[in-house]
Amino acid sequence: MDRRNFLKAGGAAIAAAAAAQVSPAAAQGGRRGRSGFTMWQLNTQCNQIGNSYVFLTDRGRVIVMDGGHKDDEYYLRGFLARLGNKVDTWFISHPHIDHMGSLSNIMVEPRGITIRRIIHSRFNEALIQSEDYCVERCRMFYERLDAFRDAEVIDLQQAGMEESIDGFHFRILGVSNREILQNGYNNSSVVIKVCDRRKSILFLGDAGVECGRKLLANVPRSDLDSDYMQMAHHGQNGCDRQFYDTVDFRACLWSTPKWVWENDFGQGPGSGKLKTFETRAWMDEKGIREHHVSWMGLWQLD
Repeated sequence: MDRRNFLKAGGAAIAAAAAAQVSPAAAQGGRRGRSGFTMWQLNTQCNQIGNSYVFLTDRGRVIVMDGGHKDDEYYLRGFLARLGNKVDTWFISHPHIDHMGSLSNIMVEPRGITIRRIIHSRFNEALIQSEDYCVERCRMFYERLDAFRDAEVIDLQQAGMEESIDGFHFRILGVSNREILQNGYNNSSVVIKVCDRRKSILFLGDAGVECGRKLLANVPRSDLDSDYMQMAHHGQNGCDRQFYDTVDFRACLWSTPKWVWENDFGQGPGSGKLKTFETRAWMDEKGIREHHVSWMGLWQLD
């Protein structure tokens, strides 16, 4: 690691530790009452879209959801260092650079990070080629995944996996949709419901309209209804209004930089072509008043 990146990683560790306020007891596995896990929604350090969530179970095990853009790698490294550098399970929703970029780099140079297992849903050749600009990075990610011998790699091609990791319970509701090539990468996001005794969260990754409709058609409503909803595709041009109107939830998680939140392409809010304002209007009309947006800073859920 060069000096610049060493200092960047160290600064990220200090910032993450201070913001997260993880006590030594919690980092070593101390229990926190009836809560089965603490979750952090990490904020982007590179002003890019990216999906990154870290969990600490009630017995001290660490779980990562995606991990964010490749340019968020050093911030994530700092965060994981504060929690002991041991990841029990790493979920990857789909092989877009803003979801798997950090993990892709960490697999090449772990630098003290150990990972017990990685769970994903591998694309077939048709899906890989469905987005020309993503093919090279997707292939690189799979090559690194295949070469990474330090973790068990689980490729899910059917939904239904269900497991508890201490107080953290998860159920896989959706995997890669090989029959959907339109918006293929996003529509093949792994969809995951996580919960403990206090709370439940539905993670949609970058699910598009077609993925959302498939979920409504094939997954019981009780599995989709949640306390918190991770807004599909960073809250713009993801699942449609029918999906959000059908599923019950009370709060939104937005893995969204400020320029996406405001649809600002350099000439002020609303100057771009994103659909964030449309999604935000849907939430207003649904009566959702609780929003946690990553550009506003690191957010912790106990």
